[in-house]
Amino acid sequence: MSLLGNIIWFIFGGFIEAVTWWFFGIICYITIIGIPVGKQCFKMAKMQLAPFGKEIVEKDSTPIGLIANIIWILLFGWELAVINLVSALIFAVTIIGIPFAKQSLKLAYLSLMPFGKDIRKIK
Repeated sequence: MSLLGNIIWFIFGGFIEAVTWWFFGIICYITIIGIPVGKQCFKMAKMQLAPFGKEIVEKDSTPIGLIANIIWILLFGWELAVINLVSALIFAVTIIGIPFAKQSLKLAYLSLMPFGKDIRKIK
């Protein structure tokens, strides 16, 4: 199921969204101060490319990660989460779209607060 879901996700927008995240990650890396944000952009690109068969796990949270998440939420994290939530609602209208809605909810969670989270393959 993961392979088929990732192929369908890739064809119907996952690739374009991942390229967009990579582009913004590269832009952030150009500025030295934006490197931590660029790392999160690359994390989102990796998840946007193929979200099926992956899970989000909490790493050790640090005060710096908490502050970075607060800044992320205030600047653009909440908008990204809302976009993914709307996408999940659209997918959830049909029965066949429910697995894609679950992946959009996973992306909404990651896009709201990406600092202190890691992406792992489900075994």
